[in-house]
Amino acid sequence: MSVNGVARRVRVEPRKTLADTLREDLGLTGTHLGCEHGVCGACTVLLDGEAVRACLIFTVQTEGSEVTTIEGLAADADSLTPVQRAFREHHGLQCGFCTPGFIMSATALLRDDPDPDEEEIREGLSGNLCRCTGYQGIIRAVKTAAEEAGHQ
Repeated sequence: MSVNGVARRVRVEPRKTLADTLREDLGLTGTHLGCEHGVCGACTVLLDGEAVRACLIFTVQTEGSEVTTIEGLAADADSLTPVQRAFREHHGLQCGFCTPGFIMSATALLRDDPDPDEEEIREGLSGNLCRCTGYQGIIRAVKTAAEEAGHQ
């Protein structure tokens, strides 16, 4: 598989999840594990461009695929994506545990729907849970990122 644009070869047991492989074998700890049942969205990554729960996918299923993690979105703080910048500007995080999953989901959402209204944003992010923010900063961040991307 390719992870963040780099070909990676790992030997794993067939039952090992992509989330565990990313964290344990590849050292990409930005993919967080919350519920490990696909409910919270903290482990969201892009698999061939689609937002998926890495805790629900076996690594062996990703053979030949492109996986993008939160670490693969920007090389450094000076090259953040519009979504990442907007989360920072609108304080779309508090403890930060859910943030990578929200950013990955929002990235996929805006790729598929570059001009979502608030209801579409809420629906698009409904698979991600946050226990801290009340979601208002997150919604504002996604709206701002959509607006910024529309002006480029």
